[in-house]
Amino acid sequence: MKQLDRAEISASTLYIVPTPIGNLGDITQRALTVLSSVDLVAAEDTRHTGLLLQHFAINARLFSLHDHNEQHKAELLLTKLQEGQSIALVSDAGTPLINDPGYHLVRRCREAGIRVVPLPGACAAIAALSAAGLPSDRFCYEGFLPAKTKGRCDALRALVQEPRTLIFYESTHRLIDSLQDMVSELGAERYVVLARELTKTWESIYGAPVGELLAWVKEDENRRKGEMVLIVEGYKTDDEDALPADALRTLALLQKELPLKRAAALTAEIHSVKKNALYKYALEQQEA
Repeated sequence: MKQLDRAEISASTLYIVPTPIGNLGDITQRALTVLSSVDLVAAEDTRHTGLLLQHFAINARLFSLHDHNEQHKAELLLTKLQEGQSIALVSDAGTPLINDPGYHLVRRCREAGIRVVPLPGACAAIAALSAAGLPSDRFCYEGFLPAKTKGRCDALRALVQEPRTLIFYESTHRLIDSLQDMVSELGAERYVVLARELTKTWESIYGAPVGELLAWVKEDENRRKGEMVLIVEGYKTDDEDALPADALRTLALLQKELPLKRAAALTAEIHSVKKNALYKYALEQQEA
């Protein structure tokens, strides 16, 4: 147990440190120890992180790392790590890299043999999923939908037959447009949960068929304010052997180059569907 309680900070190590998504009480003791002990804290917004550190009486050196400078600044941080410094990476809220900066830095560290230590902690997507009442054994995180209508509809159309629960982040000014596009592309009866302002004073979690959810959101302007996560029910069919359209397209392409059994096996592995169902479908198509 004593070993588990220790939080030694190692030289030449990058720590991935989640921060609260709203309620400051959600920060972990280990995160506080790391933030107060490292040589440098790389933050998405140094002013925002500065207020967080001030709240917990942590006096740390801050370094700005955001979407617009990450590829350039990652090399500077890598040099500091190679020189023996320890660095904590934080975003404005939640777990870094989950729709936030950090990917380029982590990739460069791993390529250079720098140790990367992830800390568990707050993540809006997982918090929303845990309370949505939708299947959570298999899910698909999609981040933000495209800003423009065509791109958004194309993205949703590609996911129409995705059987896994879908997770999206959404912004206040695009929520209604996204829900309207879900109605048109996924159907008004597709069940969607809107988790808003998680862990904060005005937290709300409301689920309904997306057509009803859209009407509910329109009834009250307050229902489309704040940080939002949309949890979308996966595609369901009464036929357990029904095959997604994208799996059938893959099967057709592979059949041109491979024997049927091999094509069916690879398609099943790629799309997580039943190999026997694919093989049976292909035989029926050949007979037809």
